[in-house]
Amino acid sequence: MYPVLNPEPPGVLRLTAHPVRWRLLTELARSDRQVRELMELIGQQQSLTSYHLGQLRAGGLVTVRRSSADKRDSYYSLNLRACRDLLAEAGASLHPGLRLVPATLAPPGPDPGRPDGSPVRVIFLCTGNSSRSQMAEAILQQMGGARVAVASAGGQPKPLHPNTVRVMGESGIDMTKRRPKHLSDFLDQRFDYVISLCDRLREVCPDFPRAGTVLHWSVPDPAGEVETAEESYAQFQRTAEELRTRVEFLLHAIDHAASAPEGADVVK
Repeated sequence: MYPVLNPEPPGVLRLTAHPVRWRLLTELARSDRQVRELMELIGQQQSLTSYHLGQLRAGGLVTVRRSSADKRDSYYSLNLRACRDLLAEAGASLHPGLRLVPATLAPPGPDPGRPDGSPVRVIFLCTGNSSRSQMAEAILQQMGGARVAVASAGGQPKPLHPNTVRVMGESGIDMTKRRPKHLSDFLDQRFDYVISLCDRLREVCPDFPRAGTVLHWSVPDPAGEVETAEESYAQFQRTAEELRTRVEFLLHAIDHAASAPEGADVVK
């Protein structure tokens, strides 16, 4: 006997089925964006764009943060975990056997990132290269293994924050010998992914001429709004958790691109 299921379609399906909202989600799946950027990408006026973003926020699929570069502006982000969980449950509302199973990451073994044997090259950028970008670099190295070659740099490098070392140490990552680097040291190198984590840096970052995919993750500075290192520790923990989630989903995109047939249309 089949269980009695709700005859109404799941809210996440009703929410995402609208063409404008689906376009917004696909753009935010690639990179965090400001409203004016989303308006240009989807070809809609600000009022309509803001309305649909509000609907997605109310449904828990999208989050928003005030820009650290300009407090009058905001960055919208896709709530990756919420989207995954809600979409996974949507199938089960039709039939228990249709529950979607989230993809699993390949282990960080010795296999390279691409069939030609070369690793996927990624660089993370922020202003000081003292916390966010260093943490993202270390997490991707830990989770990605040999299939990625990772670097990080800053526009105005400064020594690693003590809480960067402390929080990463709790994940088994030794940061004591890492040093900040200036982004100018990497401008002539080829990267498959150039990812900025700082709103301020994004506004002034020079172009990487040999960049493949350029992304922005609007991640607040964990040391930016507190007075002491101890007070900022909880924020560093939250930042590490957010970066680990984002890195996990980045690796899914990297693995998908590596396994896609040549010439296939791959969303990065």
